[in-house]
Amino acid sequence: MDDLFSDAAERSIERSAPLAARMRPRTLDEFVGQRDVVGPGTVLRSAIELDALSSVILYGPAGCGKTSLARIIAGVTKSHFTELSAVSSGVKDVRAAIDAARDRLGQSGRRTIVFIDEIHRFNKSQQDALLHAVEDRLITLIGATTENPFFEVNAPLISRSRVMVLQPLSDEDIRDIVRQALTDAERGLGGTVSLSKEAEDRIVLSAGGDARAALTSLELAASVAPADARGLRRVEIDQVAEATQTRQLTYDKSGDAHYDIISAFIKSMRGSDPDAAVYWLARMIDGGEDPKFIARRMLIFASEDVGMADPQALLVAHAAVKAAEFIGWPECRINLGHAVVYLALAPKSNAAYLAIDAALTEVRQGPARSVPDHLRDRRRPGGEAYPAYKYPHDYPGATVEQQYLPEGLEGRRFYRPSGT
Repeated sequence: MDDLFSDAAERSIERSAPLAARMRPRTLDEFVGQRDVVGPGTVLRSAIELDALSSVILYGPAGCGKTSLARIIAGVTKSHFTELSAVSSGVKDVRAAIDAARDRLGQSGRRTIVFIDEIHRFNKSQQDALLHAVEDRLITLIGATTENPFFEVNAPLISRSRVMVLQPLSDEDIRDIVRQALTDAERGLGGTVSLSKEAEDRIVLSAGGDARAALTSLELAASVAPADARGLRRVEIDQVAEATQTRQLTYDKSGDAHYDIISAFIKSMRGSDPDAAVYWLARMIDGGEDPKFIARRMLIFASEDVGMADPQALLVAHAAVKAAEFIGWPECRINLGHAVVYLALAPKSNAAYLAIDAALTEVRQGPARSVPDHLRDRRRPGGEAYPAYKYPHDYPGATVEQQYLPEGLEGRRFYRPSGT
């Protein structure tokens, strides 16, 4: 009787779950996207189908299928599925899951998959609590993270796992998922909702590769769409626009997106592409990046990549720094945009940057060298004068031949103008 009540309760919970949860794929054939990772013939798919999977860490953006894939793996391998959240679970919960997995393996021979969402939030002691169980194959760990695991997960745990990189879903993947939800009468909206082409396009665009966001938008838009006499709700672009008032692109001011986008921004300016540079600037602005951070990187760029090809660039970048400090968002976007276009279009030279680094290498790795006597600032001990310094302004053109580098570096060139 308890099982009957439990099954009925579980079915009731499933029916009331959000559309994104109800439409989770149940098999690898239903799983949309990530063909390079779990498509036919891939190593991971073969390991799953042969029930030979070792622990894995799934690394990818939100809504790309990490949790769904973990559940599918548990279903295909007929393993017990235990889900822990790094936000709410501690070492005690990890140890309890491992103890239960040990008992389960010993009593019935059934293995356990422990799925840890946001595993990058686990601290060192929590991650260490997993090590022996993973190494001894008491559990199969599946960790999910939106942050680079090589930075956020302990090296011993990484070495015992396989890191699989999942990509944002393509627009066509999102479109397929939305259409599945519209036709699936058992778990989705099949027979109750229709979607105009414009509305579908808006959902796909606003999702930004996030299947969960797409299905949530569809469900919300369907809930506000008027029903006809047959009870069919026709979703138009107005309902979708109401349900997806803002499009959220991936941007985390301390995560991978932050570093990837600033890298793309710098490289676009270095490549003299003002259109790409202002696009990446806009991504940072839309993500709420600190304008002073952006301006500081531009100030570095002005000397590192433009340098002596256009010394004025340093002044323009410095003015952008002051604008970011003094004005702030939203108005300083104009100043930053002005400076970005200038820097992208400026001629490029890294000769001054290479010069200081070459000189630093000599200072740090070469022998200690003395200042030439005629450049010193004092008289010799005992009152004897150093050799006379030749004052350049006493000579035509304010230039005069004399040794300025230390002994042993005569003729050494650190600064080499671009093209020489």
